[in-house]
Amino acid sequence: MIYFQLFYEFCKVAIFTFGGGMASIPFLEDMAVETGWFTLAQLTDFIAISESTPGPIAVNIATYAGYNTAGYLGGVCATMGLVFPALIMMTIVAKFITAFRGNKYIDRAFYGLRPCVLALIMSALLGIAKVTLLYEGTALATLFTGINWRAVGIFVLVAVLQNVKQFKKLHPVVFLGLSAVLGIVLF
Repeated sequence: MIYFQLFYEFCKVAIFTFGGGMASIPFLEDMAVETGWFTLAQLTDFIAISESTPGPIAVNIATYAGYNTAGYLGGVCATMGLVFPALIMMTIVAKFITAFRGNKYIDRAFYGLRPCVLALIMSALLGIAKVTLLYEGTALATLFTGINWRAVGIFVLVAVLQNVKQFKKLHPVVFLGLSAVLGIVLF
């Protein structure tokens, strides 16, 4: 039964996510709370590992979350659940997109979806920032002492380096590797 549930839950994520893998994170946060299959802290680990491995982030997260929940077959079921709706939808869209290209209503609908996708990504960003940069259970009154300053330092270092001309051309895996090394040293 768990395998069907994983397939079904990740199908729902795939059906309602627009804007790529990062836009799926709010749905995964909800899944964590609703099912108890993984914690929000584990989801942050899933995201970190998925960002540092080849492939689309949503597929990597589904595979890892499914594996974490129900082993190898759980990983396969979650991945198939995530991929199946996209496969069906993209096949249909590819068939009909040329007929609707240039349709002002379709174009306007996509312009309307863009801010929504941005909001979903920003929501995910805030959730990840909270789990990553604050100690668990930090209340607003103790926010200053609840800040994980080592994590903030790594965040600031990578953000600055990515915007320095000499480092901007580096592959993201370099920043991931640097952060992993800093994590080993600092934590």
